Amino acid sequence: MKSPADEHRERGPKSLGIAVMTVSDTRTTETDTSGARIVELLTAAGHRIIERAIVADEPDQMRPLLLNYRDRDDIDAVLLTGGTGISPRDQTFETVSSLLTKPLPGYGELFRMLSYAEIGPACLLSRAVGGLMGERVVLVMPGSRAAVELAMTRIILPELPHLVSEARKR
Repeated sequence: MKSPADEHRERGPKSLGIAVMTVSDTRTTETDTSGARIVELLTAAGHRIIERAIVADEPDQMRPLLLNYRDRDDIDAVLLTGGTGISPRDQTFETVSSLLTKPLPGYGELFRMLSYAEIGPACLLSRAVGGLMGERVVLVMPGSRAAVELAMTRIILPELPHLVSEARKR
């Protein structure tokens, strides 16, 4: 017997338009293994990569790009990796949080819970955050490839179509 959540997931769109943003002061297209892994997993799941960007951890560079993604009809969700730590340069959490119209605290909580099983109390250093920016789903992952793998396979890919479907009801 299917749960109501399973039924909602089945009704979600099968192919989404996604923007992937890596936040880093040092990575390039050639060295961005985390962003590449996100693209690989999304493509394998049948989603379309509308845009892929690498941007410095500077609010003045992130904010205009995020607002552009929010306003585009071909983008259903924005997935970010990087800039979620606690060093002075890590500003992704603050930048994204300031743009969210409807935060989804459960995303960060679930990520840290699952991460705890893998890395222990060091999961406290992750400021993974998610929510809606208008009708766009925005989910931020840490920059490590292991964190991306965890977030994508255990949380994002299974639930993203449902999230997008719910966000469109607004």
